[in-house]
Amino acid sequence: MANSAFMKPLKVDEDLAAVVGKGPMPRTQVVKKLWVYIKKNGLQDKKNRRNINADANLKKVFGGKATVSMFEMTKLVSKHLS
Repeated sequence: MANSAFMKPLKVDEDLAAVVGKGPMPRTQVVKKLWVYIKKNGLQDKKNRRNINADANLKKVFGGKATVSMFEMTKLVSKHLS
């Protein structure tokens, strides 16, 4: 099964759990919940929809950055999964 790595439940650290809830959960679920959080809190940049404007919780996940691109977000979120 090629996608099994994506479906493997991963441990979610405390910073990320504040946004997506307690793990373990597969990476796909983490990303899905991240987007729910971003949309619910209106954190997607109005002008450039590919950018995410971090609130206090997301700033911890994003290594202190105020704005990250969708692609960068995925990489930064990985650091909070094990």
